[in-house]
Amino acid sequence: MGTNQTQISDEYVSGNKSGVGGGISDVYGEDSATLDQLVTPWVTSVASGYTLMRDPRYNKGLAFTDKERDAHYITGLLPPVVLSQDVQERKVMHNLRQYTVPLQRYMALMDLQERNERLFYKLLIDNVEELLPVVYTPTVGEACQKYGSIYRRPQGLYISLKEKGKILEVLKNWPQRGIQVIVVTDGERILGLGDLGCQGMGIPVGKLSLYTALGGIRPSACLPITIDVGTNNEKLLNDEFYIGLKQKRANGQEYAEFLHEFMCAVKQNYGEKVLVQFEDFANHHAFELLSKYCSSHLVFNDDIQGTASVVLAGLIAAQKVLGKSLADHTFLFLGAGEAGTGIAELIALKISRETGKPIDETRKKIWLVDSKGLIVSSRKESLQHFKQPWAHDHKPVKELLGAVNAIKPTVLIGTSGVGKTFTKEVVEAMATLNEKPLILALSNPTSQAECTAEEAYTWTKGRAIFASGSPFDPVEYDGKKFMPGQANNCYIFPGLGLGLIMSGAIRVRDDMLLAASEALASQVTEENFANGLIYPPFANIRKISANIAASVGAKTYELGLASNLPRPKDLVKMAESCMYSPVYRNFR
Repeated sequence: MGTNQTQISDEYVSGNKSGVGGGISDVYGEDSATLDQLVTPWVTSVASGYTLMRDPRYNKGLAFTDKERDAHYITGLLPPVVLSQDVQERKVMHNLRQYTVPLQRYMALMDLQERNERLFYKLLIDNVEELLPVVYTPTVGEACQKYGSIYRRPQGLYISLKEKGKILEVLKNWPQRGIQVIVVTDGERILGLGDLGCQGMGIPVGKLSLYTALGGIRPSACLPITIDVGTNNEKLLNDEFYIGLKQKRANGQEYAEFLHEFMCAVKQNYGEKVLVQFEDFANHHAFELLSKYCSSHLVFNDDIQGTASVVLAGLIAAQKVLGKSLADHTFLFLGAGEAGTGIAELIALKISRETGKPIDETRKKIWLVDSKGLIVSSRKESLQHFKQPWAHDHKPVKELLGAVNAIKPTVLIGTSGVGKTFTKEVVEAMATLNEKPLILALSNPTSQAECTAEEAYTWTKGRAIFASGSPFDPVEYDGKKFMPGQANNCYIFPGLGLGLIMSGAIRVRDDMLLAASEALASQVTEENFANGLIYPPFANIRKISANIAASVGAKTYELGLASNLPRPKDLVKMAESCMYSPVYRNFR
């Protein structure tokens, strides 16, 4: 079972048997083998016959060669033709395109993932722009809403209140031991769709498939988890097909103790360097969990930090078009939850680093509007703690349009989760105030976007620089074609995760998020700017992720938070060598 470690930098492997895949032991040499080397399809014994064909890690469908069919007792169990992986990929894509309903495409892809892991990831990598809206927003939102009805085979780990006191035992039931990334949700705030309880599992499953496809983390190192503490969604509680606990949500001390047991069990079972990504928790829990565990665990909240990092990258890139610095702008947010305050804080930190001014001063360039109107100092006593830093001196303003006219922002950012809130009057006011208004409608899914791309370009007479959270088709206005950018967290979290794993990081710091933002912004070309884009095309996402991983890794080493020592000389090359390849392997 020969292994070949030449693709890994010598200084990284020296004295470290793990080497590949960010620090997890490669016992059977699968990941360190070159594509022309033979590997053995180990399960608990060598897989053969039906067992081999039904193991998604090793199944190749009609791509098994005649020699492999003889050696592994599957001759006659498949039709005689031998198809290459490329032909299989074309066939699956052809079949997917026949579906007119996005949810049917989602189900077909999930079936493929359960049946043939490598083909699924090759499909996703090679057709990322076409399939990303299927495996993630907006289609994944509908999938979560109907998860009970479309549920076929279990994916990930479900930890409910029934397992209180024995969460460690439940974690040990998961067959893979070398876990590097956990994405966990409690389903209370799924996208802009609210409390979907246990059916929120679609989010961790989708996010981790993107960690693999876009960031190259091995599928066997990824663990999706749903924490089921009940749901307050009456429709689900009365649904006979609902797959979760049929009880009201636990809160307060009971919730805190349950989550604490979970976090301790994760660290005990998987060690100090497992990355735990919190996903789609309600505001009050999201901030609390991040604050509580950021100093003791390797934790990251994509809704707060990932969104902030990708939006900041777009803003940094846009300055090349506008010829300004971030400090020259005035920012107005609609929405003051996890995403809004997270973005605002990272913008303030970046301006502080650029200007040398204290962060309390740079925050004054940033204004937030919530459901009660502009956040001002006269409201401070009644505000939740995460909104208080944004309460500035100003008379109260109830409506967004009034806030735009009063604050005169150069950048308008929507994180409200409420669709159609950037009305014609609001967008026209932005166009009156600015030659090139920067408008980001970030709420997901598409139905919840504050405005559409077409509305933004039409109402500003083609002058807006626009990006959204969910994808929009190109827009033609006045004879010119505009390509709306997508401020999708998928640009950031896969590369960030790879950088943390590759360097053996033990904590996440804001400077790493800034490094990720700057790395992403640097990937935007002049040609992208000419098409109105402030983000690079997704077609190059693995190259983008490798560069982000290298920047995050460099910052981790600089901060003294890396444990994989010594530092590799070429971090980009290191990142690329760590990435999982979905190409079929040849079996003995």
